[in-house]
Amino acid sequence: MSRKPVHLAVYDTYADWETGHATAYLARAGYEIRTAGPSREPVTSVGGLRVQPACALDDVRPSESSLLILPGADLWDAGDDLAPFARKAREFLDAGVPVAAICGATAGLAREGLLDDREHTSAVSFYLAATGYAGGERYVDADAVTDRGLITAGPTEPVAFAREIFRLLGVYDAEVLDAWYRLFHDSDAEAYAVLEKAQASG
Repeated sequence: MSRKPVHLAVYDTYADWETGHATAYLARAGYEIRTAGPSREPVTSVGGLRVQPACALDDVRPSESSLLILPGADLWDAGDDLAPFARKAREFLDAGVPVAAICGATAGLAREGLLDDREHTSAVSFYLAATGYAGGERYVDADAVTDRGLITAGPTEPVAFAREIFRLLGVYDAEVLDAWYRLFHDSDAEAYAVLEKAQASG
């Protein structure tokens, strides 16, 4: 089955550990992962990885995408350099295409007003409160939250973040998704047999 690509936003200081589970297993499930940067100039992650974006943000169209993933980055809290990515998230959501934001990207979405009327989470509630957003009553103390096409998670929950992405896109059925989460989050060796069986039959 042909699937539209998943777009992974990349920018200087992006947190490379936060999206690895999601992108690796989306790729294994047949999704093309396309990196989108502020331009097509290389960017450097917080871990020092130099990445050449496949496309510029301005060239990303919701109609040509399955999902936009926004990782955290020091730049989210250092000014307005990444505001265009939050605006692109609004464009995606308005078009009915999902968005997944983790760590500092949740603050960017809060500043854009995208969390005012959706349940959401982040690192801690007061981190988002510092943005002055109006959605504080919608904050949920959970590992990851999905509400009307928007996934949010804190920086310590890359596995739960991936789980919600897989659930939203229908990558795995419920039993396999539960096993995937138990294996990578809880180191539950029994879950491996479920995944191995699903892979063999898939």
